[in-house]
Amino acid sequence: MATNQLEMFELPNPCIGVCESGPRGYCLGCLRSREERFNWHDKPEAERSRILRLLADRQKRKEAFLRQQAKQEREESQGPSQLDLL
Repeated sequence: MATNQLEMFELPNPCIGVCESGPRGYCLGCLRSREERFNWHDKPEAERSRILRLLADRQKRKEAFLRQQAKQEREESQGPSQLDLL
């Protein structure tokens, strides 16, 4: 019988000690909602695994958003190009 990997490894608590909620209610440090943070160690492993997958997706979206913002700021700071002036 195959052993489920969830049984072999303890799932880590994603808390990094930056416990502050952002405007949408997610922690700015670990990106979990209040419900996802509450009683982390008492949640079943399947639930913690599901939350960790959600966090990975949120982190990807956050990074894409920040890259887009940085790109826009660079474009705005460069001002009009010579082609725009023609």
